[in-house]
Amino acid sequence: MRRTRIGAGFLAAALTLSACGGAGENDSSGTQAADSAVGVTKDTVVIGSHQPLTGPAAPGYSKISVGARAVYSAINDGGGINGRKIDYRVEDDGYNPTKTVEVVKKLVLQDKVFAIVGGLGTPTHSKVVDYLNTEGVPDLLVSSGALAWDNPQKAPMTFGYQVDYTREGKIQGKYIKDNLAGKKVGYFTQNDDVGRDTQAGLDQFVKDQTVVRQGYDSANTDVTPQLSALKGAGAEVVVCECIPAFTALAILAAAKIGYKPQFVVSSIGADPATLSGLLQDFAKRGGASVSSGQLLAGLIGTGYLPDVAQTSDPWVAYFKGIHDKYIPKEPLTNTLFYGMVQAYTFGQALKAAGPDPTRKKIVDAMSSGSLKGPGLTPFGFSKDSHSGYTGAYVFKINPDTTTTVIQQPAVTDRGTGAITPYSGERVTPDQVNLLGK
Repeated sequence: MRRTRIGAGFLAAALTLSACGGAGENDSSGTQAADSAVGVTKDTVVIGSHQPLTGPAAPGYSKISVGARAVYSAINDGGGINGRKIDYRVEDDGYNPTKTVEVVKKLVLQDKVFAIVGGLGTPTHSKVVDYLNTEGVPDLLVSSGALAWDNPQKAPMTFGYQVDYTREGKIQGKYIKDNLAGKKVGYFTQNDDVGRDTQAGLDQFVKDQTVVRQGYDSANTDVTPQLSALKGAGAEVVVCECIPAFTALAILAAAKIGYKPQFVVSSIGADPATLSGLLQDFAKRGGASVSSGQLLAGLIGTGYLPDVAQTSDPWVAYFKGIHDKYIPKEPLTNTLFYGMVQAYTFGQALKAAGPDPTRKKIVDAMSSGSLKGPGLTPFGFSKDSHSGYTGAYVFKINPDTTTTVIQQPAVTDRGTGAITPYSGERVTPDQVNLLGK
């Protein structure tokens, strides 16, 4: 493959936002009325999200809100939730924590949203979680697997969505220990809670096999030094806990230096369709031409939602129907599907909050343990846990970029508990009946 050159230069900074004031939902009598609930009118619920529509995480992730908006459109066209349509407002933070603080403050103080839903990113969302909790704003279905979102005592308004990085790391680690025993392992992880939480899980199983640990900063797209270090240490297996752009960059950098490890990639960066597009795009920018199928063949990934290629799955078929009606020109990727499922899950919680939703009622609905849906493992939501999906399955990418499940879904905890197979029965779209059809 010809030498690939990827332009660097994304800046990220951190700014902690001090809290100011309370949620302010009570009327003069101290009783909350529906019309006085922040972000709620008799016919509308206003919600907001911060998303990387530009910047280093935009490749792939910018489509999450596109999928979510399609589902909200379907909900609204079906009459809304309890007669209220969802007004979904998305602000671009560029995966820059300083910008995240700015746009979330705008959504809360100017747009007066009822809730923040699906705010994306570990380094970004960590800068607003305390603010949202102090303000009493529901902070739901965070698009990140950091353990920080599962802290009901410190952050009672915040709930995760995807499987957390430690659970996923445990499942990856056990798979490597059982199936790649004796091989030297290297870690390539993001330099924040993504990497730290993942390593806490991996180390329970493959610490003795691990020979090198390399991190990356999303502000620097040149990862050749890290891949060279992994190669130099003799790592035969590289665990990549990376956002999609950096999974693709790692694969290209490895190819450039003639390094062919077994990549094991987490759910945040293992969507074959997204990776295929990124590999071709990044290579083209560097003046090269690559075969995505050749580069991805054999890659091992983890997931907790059904693959969109599994058209016989009732939930895939359901969301494909929404996709084909509202966003038919968008490629139906697992990343897009992620946003669709996330929006549908919020719709369930809003419905469960009843005809007069308040911020307290939506938090109670999230904590009820009643939320179901497309996942192949269950949510962990309860009064004592705000974790999202609680496990994952393992798959391998085929030469045609389809996937094959090589280990069935399993669940575990965020500590040192056992990993156990999960075969619980999933509900169907008809059973949930969110659209009233």
